[in-house]
Amino acid sequence: MAVITISKQYGSGGNEIAARVCETLGYRYFDKRLMAQVASETGLSESGIVDFSEDDYKVRNFLDLLFGASTPRTVAQVRSWKEDTTGVMVPEVKPLDENQAISLVQSIIKASYKQGNVVIVGRGGQAVLKDRLDALHVRIQASLETRRWRIHQQEGIDLEFAHDVVIERDQAAADYLKRFYGIDWADSTLYDLVLNTGKLSLEAAAHLVVNAVKYLPSAQSS
Repeated sequence: MAVITISKQYGSGGNEIAARVCETLGYRYFDKRLMAQVASETGLSESGIVDFSEDDYKVRNFLDLLFGASTPRTVAQVRSWKEDTTGVMVPEVKPLDENQAISLVQSIIKASYKQGNVVIVGRGGQAVLKDRLDALHVRIQASLETRRWRIHQQEGIDLEFAHDVVIERDQAAADYLKRFYGIDWADSTLYDLVLNTGKLSLEAAAHLVVNAVKYLPSAQSS
């Protein structure tokens, strides 16, 4: 069994590559549905499962940094049940802040790793599982020009707006990993395989990932 983590620049095709890898290897794709399933299978609480990834994260603006740098932002409202003074179960809604959400995601990533055969896109997987010999850490990237053109075609937006969207999402992903994990997401030493989809097709990139898994210690010993 093995685990693959994929760090992707926005518009690099990382999600599509992950889906192809899952299809080829029969691996599970880490998403909110799988998070709930893993929580149930491993005895973690399914109530209030919140998926807090780079895609949900927004870079703090100047006023946030000036007035609320030490205050985690609320990212969700979590519903649970508690017993009141009369013994009746009543619903309770609590706010879930960024740090709590990150902790929850980390717990599910670790539980998914123990089960194996899963592809984790983003969410700091390369940091959470950095010392695991049977985890393949992959970086998917491409030039800004390539990525803005892809977003322009995929989402039907003009090139200038696509350029801004790519820059904004890249900044959010970089800030997310720096803030919660203290890493530079572009640091090549974090990854075992770095692929440029400006040169490689998504199919070719997925093929390279699938082949690389065969050389992990767990695969060699099985």
